[in-house]
This record gives sequence, C-alpha cells and structure tokens, in this order.
Amino acid sequence: MNKYGINCLAPAFRSLTALLLLAFLGTCAPAPDDQDDHDDHETGHHEDAHGDDHHEEGGSIHLTAAQLDAMDIRFGEVRDLKLNDYLTATGTLGLPPNGYAAVSARASGFVRDVANYVEGDYVKRGALLGYLENPEFIDLQQRYLEVRAQLGYAEQELARQEQLYADSAGVLNTVQRLQAEVATHRATVAGLRQRLEYLGLPVDGLTPESISRRIQLRAPRAGYITSIVLHDGIYVEPRTELMELIDEDHLHLELDVFERDIGKVEVGQRVTYRIPSLTPEPYTAEIHVVGKDFDATNKTVRVHAHLVGEQPPFIRDRFAEARIWLAEGTVPALPESAIVREGELHYVFAAPPQTEGENEVEFTRLRVNPGVTEDGFTAVRFVDSLPAGHRLVTDNAYFVQAQGMASELGHEH
Repeated sequence: MNKYGINCLAPAFRSLTALLLLAFLGTCAPAPDDQDDHDDHETGHHEDAHGDDHHEEGGSIHLTAAQLDAMDIRFGEVRDLKLNDYLTATGTLGLPPNGYAAVSARASGFVRDVANYVEGDYVKRGALLGYLENPEFIDLQQRYLEVRAQLGYAEQELARQEQLYADSAGVLNTVQRLQAEVATHRATVAGLRQRLEYLGLPVDGLTPESISRRIQLRAPRAGYITSIVLHDGIYVEPRTELMELIDEDHLHLELDVFERDIGKVEVGQRVTYRIPSLTPEPYTAEIHVVGKDFDATNKTVRVHAHLVGEQPPFIRDRFAEARIWLAEGTVPALPESAIVREGELHYVFAAPPQTEGENEVEFTRLRVNPGVTEDGFTAVRFVDSLPAGHRLVTDNAYFVQAQGMASELGHEH
C-alpha cells in the first residue's frame, strides 16, 4: 500500500486480467462476412456506423454495452465524506521504567527447589519462585532470640532497681547503667527484626524450634517472565538478577515522528497501529506525550502513546507501523476501485449521461490526486475538470484502463 492507502501492485494484475477478458470478448465477436469486406474494397473506403468497438481517440475509450455487463462496470458520483487525514510514523512497543521488575536475591546463598517457570509464563504477585539457603540465616535468627531474651531480663532488672531507688535503697548509677543496657538491647532487637522481615523470615512466632536455614524467593509483582536464570544449586548474591517481569498494563507505543510533521501532533489524537510481524489488523492508541528532544540523526521527535482497548502480545522492541489521525474534514471521495494508477499518476474514468438504448459508452480519462483512504473510500482532488453531468466509473475501473492499454497496443501495430 502506498501512503494514500492505494495498492500499487494490484492494478498490474487487474490490468492483465482485464486484457485477457477483453481479448476473449474480442475473439467471441462475430466477424464481418467476406462479401461486406469485398464491397468495402470495391468502394475504396471503410464505413463504421458506430466507430470501432475498441478504439481510443482524443484521449477517450469506447466500450460496448455487452462489455460493460461482462466486466461489471458500474457508475456513480463523487461523494462528500468525513475522512481523517493522517501522518505516518514508525516505532516500537515499549514499557515505562515502572513496567519492569527484577527479581533478585535479598541475600547470598544457594538456590533450592525452584518452581517450574520458563520465559513467557505469567506469575502472580507473591508467587513462590524457590528458596535460598544460607547458614547465616540460622545465626541471624539465633542472635535475635538471644538479644530478645537479654532485653527481657534487662527490663526486669531495671524495673527492680528503679523501685529500690524510689525506696531510697538503690543506687542511681545502677539505674542509669541498666537504662542504657535496655536501650541498647531494644535497638539491637529492632535492627535484627527488620533484617529478618526484609529476608521474609517470620519474627513474631519465632522460637528456637522454628529456626530455618532457608528463605523464600517470591515474585515482587505480577507479570510475564522475559528472562530467567534461576535453577537449583546456583550460588547467588544480592546483586544477581534471577528473573525479569513485565507488567503489560503499562504497555505503550513509542513513535518517531519526522520534524516536518511534529507541529501537527497533539495530545489526545487517535492512533491506529499495526504489528507487521503479528497481524495486519490494526490496534488503537492515543497520543499521551509529545517529546521535547530532537533526534538530529534521524530528524525525528519521540511521541508517546497509550494503548486503547485490545493490545498485541508484548515482545520487547517489537516494530510497529502507525497512523496519527488529524482533524476530521468533509472531502470529495470515491471508492478505491474507481481509481487506477499508471506510473506515478492516478486517474478516474468519466462517461456522458446514459441515453436510452445506448450500445456504446465513451470514456474520458481524468487525472486526480488521491488522499487519505478509510473504510474503502479515498479522498480525491481533480486535476482535470469533471465535465458537467458526466458520471464516473466507481467499480472495476481497471477494466476500462485495460481497454485503453489494449487500444494503444492495437494502434502501435
């Protein structure tokens, strides 16, 4: 398809088909008898009451009523339709930074009992991915229980010494020392508690019998797995990325719009886009942000669009072709099948008003400039004026084009 939405290859195939049909119709036409041909030679001239059924004179083309029926050529008029103009752009499907989530180990250790996930799987928030083992986890829990016990004893002793001091039987220095000791134990317990909670180890119900050497590895958010390096037995550290998740709810379209067109782009404009590697069917998006940075190499500006409705499956940096639709306007339009192309030029075919009992129709080729195509109609601007009262071919115009080509070939011989 060209930028006007007109198929550039189809006319060649259609013209070939049309030529074959015309040739077939020509072979089926009755040949003049020998006597008439002899009489013509004797009189020294040829008469043709209606002109040749297949000739082009002064830029016109002639077809008989039988040929019109055989080719299913139909007539109509220009219609005024609301068609949107658009800009073309290319880009990729992407995610904002908060659309990605890395799963990393919160401590060093050996990975055990990994869940059976592969790239492309969807995981829910909090899903168990595996376990991480390290003897230091035992030491951390043991230390927490010891300091918590020491804190309990220090608090009791402080309470006793404070009572003695209140009864003038205690020593202030002892009370102050115990106050400092209690404060120290409380800070240590709070710090150890935070570390255990960070690792995902239970704290409130922790007892000497429930001490564990492993912690759980869980998904920090819901999403699809794009990469995974998680298997039993590997030793990992906190900086090791074990898995990457993406959240398709934040999927968006990143488009590169040429500098000459960026002035026409506004927030809120409708975008239709296609993923050539996936399907020819269009999806819909909406302009959300028009970038401020100019790419001097490609002469483009980045435009960010949010997806609307159904979304394509996400693959990082998947290529997209898009149309950014501009303001609606009423324009003259014709069906796509009314417009033919020859080289870089486009034409339509006009014929005089229908007369009763007409056996032949004369066509005139008119040059047009096509515009946007939408829902099977193409906006047109006439370069050659449309004669008053003339009707236009709206269906199967390529057969008329093929007749003109056949006539030209006939004249060359």
